[in-house]
Amino acid sequence: MQKTAKLYALVQGKCPQCRRGDIFTGSLYGFNVQRTNTVCPHCAQRFEIEPGYFYAAMYVSYAMNCSEMITLGVATYVLSGGNLEFESLWLYLTVIFTGCLLLAPFNYRYSRVILLHWLSPKIKYNPYYDKP
Repeated sequence: MQKTAKLYALVQGKCPQCRRGDIFTGSLYGFNVQRTNTVCPHCAQRFEIEPGYFYAAMYVSYAMNCSEMITLGVATYVLSGGNLEFESLWLYLTVIFTGCLLLAPFNYRYSRVILLHWLSPKIKYNPYYDKP
């Protein structure tokens, strides 16, 4: 039960302390811009623990982006039949950069979620706040 609740909080972008409040306003893909809340609307946990805290999320986003680029490059290689000619350079560049552009909102959101849930020693789950 505990692991499924943590996984649900990760996937849905919920607060790591109460697992109820939303970390973001707005949808992942949509016309309303997603923004990071300053505090949790449910338990009042401050998300940006110190000034510039989310600069560390850039490193998480960088790792995510590199793995996505490698995956897209290998998938393009496999689906194009192993074509590595110079003329196919534009195919690889188009697929990789289009994939990076489409996954940018995903990387923005989940790099911050991963930073808050797994890489923040100051924020821990507290069952006291996990009440409706």
